[in-house]
Amino acid sequence: MKNYNTYLFDFDYTLADSSRGIVTCFRLVLERHGYTEVTDEAIKRTIGKTLEDSFSILTGVTDENTLLEFKKEYVKEADTHMTVNTRLFPETHSVLTALKESGAQIGIISTKFRYRIREMMDRHFSPDFFDIIVGGEDVKKAKPSPEGVLFAIQHLSTTKGETLYVGDSTVDAETAEAAGVDFAGILHGMTTRQELQAYPHVRIMETLEEICHKSAQKKEDRFVLSK
Repeated sequence: MKNYNTYLFDFDYTLADSSRGIVTCFRLVLERHGYTEVTDEAIKRTIGKTLEDSFSILTGVTDENTLLEFKKEYVKEADTHMTVNTRLFPETHSVLTALKESGAQIGIISTKFRYRIREMMDRHFSPDFFDIIVGGEDVKKAKPSPEGVLFAIQHLSTTKGETLYVGDSTVDAETAEAAGVDFAGILHGMTTRQELQAYPHVRIMETLEEICHKSAQKKEDRFVLSK
C-alpha cells in the first residue's frame, strides 16, 4: 500500500460532469457553421483535448485561423452555458475533503481554463482549499505534455514518487506517464477500462471513493490508494 502526499486531478469527467455544457457550446458553434450531423457522443469523446484539437476532429478542419475562431466562439458560449450545466460527481466533495483532512496536497491539472474551474469549485469549496489549479491558459503545451503536472510538483515542493495523477482519459494516462508519476484511471467518462489499462496505472476505478482506504500501518488515519 503506497501513501501519496499529493493528489492531482483532471477536471472534466474526473471531478465533475460538464458534458451537458460542453455539448451545448460545441453544438451552438458547429451548427452556426453548418456542421449539423455531429453527434453528442462524438463531442463527448473529445472531452479532455484542447478546443482546437476537438474542433479539428469533429469537423476535419485543419486551418489554424479557422480553429482559433471556433475556439473564440466556444469560449463566448461557455461564459453563458458552462458553469450552470456542470455538476460535481456525487463522491467528489467527500473524497477531496477526506484527502485534505489527511494532510495531502490537492491540485487540478486540466485543459479547461483555470478561471472556469475556479468559478465552479468556489461554489463547493473554500477559496484556499486547492493547493494549486493549473488550467489551459497556464501552460505552453497542453496535455499530454507533462508541463502542468511538473509545474505543480515543483510549486508544491513534492516529488514524482509522492504524487498520484487521477484522470478519465488516455490523454490523462499519457500525461502521467510523460511526467513520470503514478496514474489512477476513473471510469466516469467515455474512455473504457480496456483503453485505460493499456497504459501504466496503479488502479482503474469505478468511483473516486476507491482512492480512500484507511491504512492501519500508522496510528493516525491516513488515506491511501486501495489495492
